Amino acid sequence: MQDLFSVRDKVVLVTGGGQGIGHMITQGFVEAGAKTYISSRKADVVEKVAADMSKVGTCIAIPADLGTEAGCKALADDIASREDKLHVLVNNAGNNWGAPLDEYPDAAFDRVFALNVKGVFHLTKFLRPLLRKAASDDDPARVINIGSIDGIKAPFLDTYAYSSSKAAVLHMTRVLARKFAAERITVNAIAPGPFESKMMHETLERFGDAIVGQCPLGRIGRWEDMAGTTIFLSSRAGSYLTGAVIPVDGGISTDHA
Repeated sequence: MQDLFSVRDKVVLVTGGGQGIGHMITQGFVEAGAKTYISSRKADVVEKVAADMSKVGTCIAIPADLGTEAGCKALADDIASREDKLHVLVNNAGNNWGAPLDEYPDAAFDRVFALNVKGVFHLTKFLRPLLRKAASDDDPARVINIGSIDGIKAPFLDTYAYSSSKAAVLHMTRVLARKFAAERITVNAIAPGPFESKMMHETLERFGDAIVGQCPLGRIGRWEDMAGTTIFLSSRAGSYLTGAVIPVDGGISTDHA
């Protein structure tokens, strides 16, 4: 049974792996024995996280700007220069932008969609050859896209570009799952609810009690919740899932009609 959930010695890339949900996922993979690469636009952040995580396992930092196609290709090329295969790609890097409806700028959509949607597409496309090399009938390669429950149900905050982008990520997951199935690459998405992160910090400070009050399980997410779901999808236990969207939200999305 332990082998069923093992990711030991797999090669993993977690984008946006230096903070928030990305950091939680990175910690899970490193502690579970995977060789874990992390990327972020902020070199100092990922290098510090990699140094800290390397006390536990193998964690390697590669700074990258995934908001452009060229940046995605550069990261893919860097991984290819170091590894001959990639077992798991976690597309977690993302941007948010909040502003009142009447003041919401066009630039918000450009910036948020460039990273949250186009970045997921381009990086997956460029890493497809390495994923194919890792894939087998018994243990497919994995792409795991980090969406949000804001892509499932309408958010109460003014995050028009963000919530729209996450809905796009969830549908892209289904499209890519169908495309990649014959290559033995599964594509699934996790839709997190409220977790303590830099992106969510101000929201939890202002509305934390109300958010917890809306959650059927009565709490915000813990790092183990996110790490455990990602590791499940990456292990043999999750090898028959593709095109799935898993809400990790304590039941908040259950009121979505």
